[in-house]
Order: sequence, then structure tokens, then C-alpha cells
Amino acid sequence: MEYPVAVALAERADVLPVGPGWWYEPKFDGDRTVLWWRDTVRIQTRSGRDATEQWLDIASAGMDLPPDTVLDGEAVIWRDGRMDFGAVRSRASARGRRLTDLMHRYPASFAAFDCLMHAGVDLRRRPYVERRAALLDVLAGQPPPIQPVPATDDPDVARAWIEQLAGQGIEGVVAKQASATYRAGRTPAWRKLRHSETVDAQVIGYTGNVARPSKVVVELPDGRRMLSRALTAALSRDVARHLADTETGGRARTRDGEAYTTTSGPVVEVAAGTTRHATVTVTRVR
Repeated sequence: MEYPVAVALAERADVLPVGPGWWYEPKFDGDRTVLWWRDTVRIQTRSGRDATEQWLDIASAGMDLPPDTVLDGEAVIWRDGRMDFGAVRSRASARGRRLTDLMHRYPASFAAFDCLMHAGVDLRRRPYVERRAALLDVLAGQPPPIQPVPATDDPDVARAWIEQLAGQGIEGVVAKQASATYRAGRTPAWRKLRHSETVDAQVIGYTGNVARPSKVVVELPDGRRMLSRALTAALSRDVARHLADTETGGRARTRDGEAYTTTSGPVVEVAAGTTRHATVTVTRVR
């Protein structure tokens, strides 16, 4: 397996998939990361960027795992009994003394939900239930901050997670087919059902400087293209990091005549209620 790995992504679901062969995991509110322990321990972002420095506490804990292990999961930060995504974003964008301070004040945890390699064996072609068994084997007796996410094949338990755990920062549930292999990109074998009212949208352009975009143009699932409201400083930094790894194109204009630079940018969450208005509100980079 070559570093970085292309991660599997869940398709959106409007209802919880049920029936034989479906398993369910609570969706933790954090940053998608892959923990590598091969020649050294590294932390990879969803886009393939090395983020070991930002998640050094997770990487240090990863040294206790068996060598030649690769785990997929979420980097999360717990504050006052719930996951704090704002703290995750602050950590991910911090540098230098500020990063060191945040690491000490708000230590991170790693919620592992898949095992891509075990004892040097690539497991991506194995079914989900085999990879889940390998994950539990790797993490047997492992203390925090690295822990496996819960999993169940009982849809009633999954519904209870959705209804009862929102206060802890659980976003919803990811349903996975027992026989599903680990495939890069979006796959119908993984489906996410959220309780929060957000929509995934593809960034297709931005206004302002590529190093500090002020707004983004997004394409919604129904094909509509909309301009966002002004990005917060943290969101602007997040989008800029992704744009640094993509090729920007030419110039275009929104239907209202505002000029923007075209690009193939990241997927972002937008508040679902804002998609009926002239502009959308970006809540986070996926």
C-alpha cells in the first residue's frame, strides 16, 4: 500500500438503510484522518496531505500499535463531554506556539472505524466484517486516545444513536454493507444519514486570493451553482489549503455577475436552510 491512500467516502442517504448485511457506526464529528504505522507514524488527511504535526499526540499514541498498521478514522477533540469541531479546526490550522498550546489544552483522540492494513497485509479487498474484526484485534487493550468506534447490525440501535447522541457531537450514522470492500471515492456500499440539516457541495470556484479566498462558488447536489456568504478566517484557511493542491482555471461569473476564479476544489458542507436563498452558508470543509 502506497502513501497516501485514497479514502472511501459514503454517499448521502435520506433514510436509514435496513435489511440483511447492513452494519451501522455512529458518525463522529472530527477531521477525517488515516493513521499510518509503517517505517514511521504519519497522519494523513482525507485529501492526502501529511498532518502529523497537527495531530502529534495521536501519532505518538500510534507508536504503541503493531507495526505495519494503517487505520482510517476521525481525529476528534472532546470538550465538556462532547466533541468540539471548532477545536478540531483550530488545531488543524494552527502552527508554532499556538499549535503547541492547543495540543496541551485540548488533546485529541482518534476514533478508528476501519483497518486498511494489518501485520503488513493490505485488507482493502476484504469485506467490511473482516476489516472490522482486524480493527478490534489491532486495538484490543489499546488505551485512549486511540479507540474503535462502536458498530452494530441492529437498526434500532442505530436509530437510538441518531436520536440520543446528538448532544455529544455525533453527526448521525454511517451504514456499511457487511460484504463491502474498501473502495476509493464515493460508494453506495457506504451511506451516511445525518440528523443535522446540511448538504454536501462541490467547490467549483472562489473569489479573492487563492491564499485567502473570501467566498466560494459551490455546485449543489441538484446541479445549482451558488455563491457562498463571506468565509470565516478559519474556513478561508481550510479552503486555501485544499486549493493549493489543485489547478485553478479561468475566470467566470455568477448569475448575478460577480467574477470568480474556477477550480476543482474540496467538498464543503453548507447549511441546508440557506440553499433556498441567494447565497449559501458554508459550515465546514469535508
